[in-house]
This record gives sequence, C-alpha cells and structure tokens, in this order.
Amino acid sequence: MRTRCLLVIATVASLAVGTTSQAAEIRVLSSNAAKTVLEDLGPRFEKSAGHKLVVTFDTANALKLRIEKGAAVDVALLTDGAIDDLIKQGKLASRTALARSGAGVAIKKGARKPDISTTDAFKRTVLAAKSIAYVEQGATGIYLKGLFERLGIAEQLKSKTKLVLSAAEAVARGEAEIGFTQISEILPYAGAEVAGPLPAEIQLYTNFSLGIAARPEDKKATDILIEYMTTPAAAAVLKAKGLEPR
Repeated sequence: MRTRCLLVIATVASLAVGTTSQAAEIRVLSSNAAKTVLEDLGPRFEKSAGHKLVVTFDTANALKLRIEKGAAVDVALLTDGAIDDLIKQGKLASRTALARSGAGVAIKKGARKPDISTTDAFKRTVLAAKSIAYVEQGATGIYLKGLFERLGIAEQLKSKTKLVLSAAEAVARGEAEIGFTQISEILPYAGAEVAGPLPAEIQLYTNFSLGIAARPEDKKATDILIEYMTTPAAAAVLKAKGLEPR
C-alpha cells in the first residue's frame, strides 16, 4: 500500500511540474456527505497537481437529477446507486468505490445524550423529543420515512418534524432537539455533536463512489484526481471526517 501511495504522489507531482500552463478545471458534483472531505483534500490536490476543482455540493438525489438534465460535470461523488443509474444512461463512464457512511443522531453540543442503544430505546427517544429534523430528499431522510412507518410512529411524529436543508445545522441553531443525518455531516458543526449512530439493527449504511463523466473536459486530470482520492493519505482524511474508506 505504501508503494502505491508513493507512486500516486509521484504521478501527481510530475503532473504539476512544468504543466501550470495546462492546468485543468475539474468540475466536481459531490454529495453533502463528503463536503468536509473535499474541503480538506481539495486544496491539497490543487497545490500538488496544479489543477483547480470547482465543486458543487447538494444531496446525491438532487445532483443526480442535475446530471440527468445535462449539468456540466467531470467527476461525481455520489451514492453507488445514483452513479450506476447515470452509467446506464451514458452520463458517466465508470465507478470507483470511495467510502461508506453511517447515519447518526445529532444533538445540541453539551446536551445529555439520549439512549439510542437499541431499536426500542431509539423509538422512545424519538417519541419523547420535542422536535426532530432531517433532510426530506437526502438518503437518510428518505430512509427515515419508511423506518418510522415500520416502527408505527410516523403519525405521532408529523407535528414535530422539521424538514430542513441541514439537520445538524438545525440542531446547532436550536431549531430542533435532535436531527438525523450522515455522521460525516454532523461533525463540522461546532454547536452540534454526535449522540451516536443508529442502532445496528436499523442502521443505514450508504456507499459512495467516484464517477467519471462519459466525456470529461480533461480525462488525464480527472484520472489523477480519482487516484488521489483513493490513496492511504486520503483514506485517513475520510476516517477523520466520519466516513469508512472502502
């Protein structure tokens, strides 16, 4: 693995030397789950490779729709399912596995952590909360709708459910008592913290991959970015940001 990492670093370095005039602009559409990862790794890549990343963040579903409608993209960091669908449509050419993300519960920083150790405890906690928040069209939000139905509590939660753009941000601002989202999306907010992951028996794991466009603006540059994102050094950043490298 160390040899592979050194080879990739050498490749990126060689690309940077003497090729500033050929610097490419790589258009990346990324799920919010990887926002902090790209905010960390993006500048490092730009400095070493001499290319510029132009990144757009949103939910995976929203970005998938944008690509289907013809949005300009070179690399898409989305769920496996979204990328596979886009490959079938001819919008993307390939998929490279990147990371797995688990869903978690966000609470206000310093608040007493609720019991979410089992499904029954989770159910009691959700019912006792004064308000809950999630992103309706996010992967976690879509899953939660079905989960609450299965647990028989959907009707009881309607009056206290807040549909937001960021569940962790809503909790950090005091707009909701608890929020549900990918663990990696909770960590960036100083006013919120992770109460814990969803119980194992109802946990939602979402697999994310990197997809290269069928016709990228600069194929060589996008290939280098894919290699960079899958090095051991990048894996360490993924772990630090709440994701599990694949």
